Amino acid sequence: MGSNGEMSDEIQHRSYWRFSKQDFLPEESFQSWGNYRSALSQTCFRFKDRLISRSDDVSEIGELRKQSENEMKRCLTWWDLTWFGFGSVVGAGIFVLTGQEAHEHAGPAIVLSYVASGVSAMLSVFCYTEFAVEVPVAGGSFAYLRIELGDFVAFITAGNILLESIAGSAAVARAWTSYFTNLLNRPSNSLRIHTNLAEGFNLLDPIAVGVLVIAATIAIISTRKTSLINWIATALNTAVILFVIIAGFVHANPSNLKPFLPFGAKGVFQAAAIVYFAYGGFDNIATMAEETKNPSRDIPIGLLGSMSIITVIYCLMALTLSMMQKYTEIDTGAAYSVAFQSVGMNWARYLVALGALKGMTTVLLVGALGQARYTTHIARAHMIPPWFALVHPKTGTPINATLLITISSALIAFFSSLDVLASLLSVSTLFIFMMMAVALLVRRYHVKEITPQTNLLKLVFFLLIIIASSMGTSAYWGLNPNGWVGYAITIPFWFLGTIGLSMLPQQRKPKFWGVPLVPWLPSLSIATNIFLMGSLGAEAFERFGICTVVMLIYYVFFGLHATYDMAHLHRKAQAKEVNNGDMIGRNEGP
Repeated sequence: MGSNGEMSDEIQHRSYWRFSKQDFLPEESFQSWGNYRSALSQTCFRFKDRLISRSDDVSEIGELRKQSENEMKRCLTWWDLTWFGFGSVVGAGIFVLTGQEAHEHAGPAIVLSYVASGVSAMLSVFCYTEFAVEVPVAGGSFAYLRIELGDFVAFITAGNILLESIAGSAAVARAWTSYFTNLLNRPSNSLRIHTNLAEGFNLLDPIAVGVLVIAATIAIISTRKTSLINWIATALNTAVILFVIIAGFVHANPSNLKPFLPFGAKGVFQAAAIVYFAYGGFDNIATMAEETKNPSRDIPIGLLGSMSIITVIYCLMALTLSMMQKYTEIDTGAAYSVAFQSVGMNWARYLVALGALKGMTTVLLVGALGQARYTTHIARAHMIPPWFALVHPKTGTPINATLLITISSALIAFFSSLDVLASLLSVSTLFIFMMMAVALLVRRYHVKEITPQTNLLKLVFFLLIIIASSMGTSAYWGLNPNGWVGYAITIPFWFLGTIGLSMLPQQRKPKFWGVPLVPWLPSLSIATNIFLMGSLGAEAFERFGICTVVMLIYYVFFGLHATYDMAHLHRKAQAKEVNNGDMIGRNEGP
């Protein structure tokens, strides 16, 4: 007890702003070049250890949080989370991507693209909700995957989470500048600096950098105040969206819906994979579980409630656009503004631009909050230096982690165009959501040291069938969208894999809230996410592959050794506690 008191006193006296080597590289492997060479020589052994090791609920909720030295403040309710859901999701996507995809891929059937993406997103929301209620920590999907699929899988996901966070914020910040330019009625790119750099990187954007810095500053000051600002801005944005829907239907012409499927079913799913970007951001809500007053009640209401309403709003907005203008005439840059101009409501373009700006501002605001909490928990596990895990004693916010995400996003936003960022983002998002569904099935059907070995092998076998059949369906769709023979093979295999899982006994029941119809809904989530990934172009996967290789290099030379040292330090401490307990027992014995 005394040692804990001394430790807390020591933490209180230590400055938050400190920059010693021990704050960045405290692990044994990095204390000297000799130690580092020794660690590298054990890479294969350590990799095997990290591949098979698993964290647990208690470690993630308790032990790891101590790495932050100070607690985040529990100040959020279901009301805050619901509005955070709106603020985090409803932004540039619906305004930017709807016109683009209706014109190029889906036509009036863009509404079906939003339905398909919305269903897939809701399946992922179910998985996130169960985990967030059971394991209420700041790490979100990173923490959940560490528990169920181990350190290595969690790291690959963590890398994609950071990539998604940085690229996503940069993309929204660039879009913010575009809509601000439109609001001022200035020529496109007139507020950007033109250079001789490569195409896609030649328009420098200082305004995007400024917006990111302001959002991060607000997020750093206070979570509660950020929630209040988000609520006000999101309420205004919701009013604009309702205006767009009502005014759009008043000026609707049903004949614009013909032909409804000009590009066929393939176009609908191609568009669905891109407009999925418009649903991204709900995972930020899961990272706020640590600051939620009553996670078991507030998270299901906040997550499921906000996403259900958002899906309906998106479908109505897509339908109004398709009914106001023929899909061939829809402007791919500022679809809603031009659509209102075409029906004689020129003034409405400014209202639409203002609504989009407000939406993108809240996306950046909630993003700064959620992404920093992801980063904090990743640093708690020593995947990145633990300096980024520190929580400020006065604000109760992770300032260092917020700075890391903001500076990285600002650098990318300054140079990269929106189209370079969007496709990369969709692959990362879909990959993470697919892994979350796999993790949920593992959580339900496998408990360490309880599940029989035969059942574990069956679980792995059925999961492989589900994933392989989903990949087969996606590949066949890409190669021969009008065929049917391939589906006659892959879809029955998916059913067989899911039926096989349903026949296994569930080893764990959720304590508070659980995904219904397990294994069917998580299995369907795996299939839809893989299917949507397959609808993206080859270039998106090339970028995703390059980023994954970079992550693996980082893991082999740093992350692997830092997490190995951290895990073994924890095991030694546990063993010491057990030995001390035995010694006390012997001393007190007869």
